[in-house]
Amino acid sequence: MTDQFRRIKNVLSVLNVLSLGSLLLLLSACKDKITTGWSGYVEGEYVYISAPLGGRLDQIRVQVGQQVSKDAPLFSLEAEVENAARDEAQARLLSARAQASNTEKGRRSEEIAVSQAQLTSAQAQAALARQELARQQQLLTQGFVSKSRIDDAQTNVKLSEARVAELNAALSVARLPARVDERAAAQASADAAKDVVRQSAWRSDQKNQASPTNALVAEVFYRQGEYIQAGQPVLSLLPPENRKARFFVPEGELGSVTVGQAVKLNCDGCGAAIPAHISRIASKAEYTPPVIYSNVQRAKLVFLVEAIPDQPARLLLHPGQPLDVSPVSPVSPVSAVSNGTTGASR
Repeated sequence: MTDQFRRIKNVLSVLNVLSLGSLLLLLSACKDKITTGWSGYVEGEYVYISAPLGGRLDQIRVQVGQQVSKDAPLFSLEAEVENAARDEAQARLLSARAQASNTEKGRRSEEIAVSQAQLTSAQAQAALARQELARQQQLLTQGFVSKSRIDDAQTNVKLSEARVAELNAALSVARLPARVDERAAAQASADAAKDVVRQSAWRSDQKNQASPTNALVAEVFYRQGEYIQAGQPVLSLLPPENRKARFFVPEGELGSVTVGQAVKLNCDGCGAAIPAHISRIASKAEYTPPVIYSNVQRAKLVFLVEAIPDQPARLLLHPGQPLDVSPVSPVSPVSAVSNGTTGASR
């Protein structure tokens, strides 16, 4: 019995040693899988500046590497035709406005004075005609004239009075503005001319382009004197907020990454780590890029992740620059699984 108990005790001792070794191996494997960092690079989203109209490049006002502020002039195209069209449109607008204003007034004072003089003359003639009628009637009672002379005098009075009424009406019309429809048409023509001026001014302004934001002049694609097609970028800008980090997370570590998570960016010559926050996690996996800036990363299936650096440290980053990205607090995939934040749950 003693030998049998001794053999059982030895077997149990061996099992304990094996169990302890297995546990140490498991812990070592878990330790190796703790997320410590990823490799990536700096990405820049460039703003390409172009003009909606074509023309010869007249002047470049910036150079590559220059920092420009918002609304700073960048370049200008030849605008002789557009400027001439704008001046023509302004002249037509002045003409249309003058015509519209003219319909609001009566005739000129000099013209009204002519009509007034004609009315005065007609009134005098009418008075003379009435006097002649009275004289002919007196002669008729005395028997010196015939009845036909009275008829002629009465007709002459009627014609004179009709002429007076006509000139009175003409004088009243001369003081009136144009008809309502004519005034509306003239005002519509003036409004249309104003819109043409605005269009011409827009076309002329588009030949001069300014910076939409504070940015770095990254590239200039054309030189002075070259012809630029409409919509063709003349230069590119890189605003500070358009710099971001792109790195690749292996599929097995995806559970430890969340949008909004704080990470640290390290690059050569940047000094202290640059704080950033994850802004995007790709919805589809891809194979490891051929250039990953790392000799130790061997994962075949990875997810693209983007992070936005905090201000103002993002100015230290340059597009294409290699990065080492690490979480602020390294998270083990084992603990992530235990907390229910696995890649499958995403």
